[in-house]
Amino acid sequence: MPVRKFRDVSEMKDTLWREPGDPELFRAIASVWDFAARTCPRHFPPGVYRHRSIEEAKALREKWEEADFQALHASRRGS
Repeated sequence: MPVRKFRDVSEMKDTLWREPGDPELFRAIASVWDFAARTCPRHFPPGVYRHRSIEEAKALREKWEEADFQALHASRRGS
């Protein structure tokens, strides 16, 4: 993706927006998702989980997110 320089914010208007259905929009979204997956991968245990309540489901998700954060933090601390 080329680097563009702007002198003013008004020059940026047409460069960031894509029309719905534009193939460039799909490529831009895929690029952002790919970047996110490479820089901060998320790992959830495989499978389907049943919960007795929403609170129980949220607690498990928060536990997984905390484990992901700790793993990311540890990997960046070590490098």
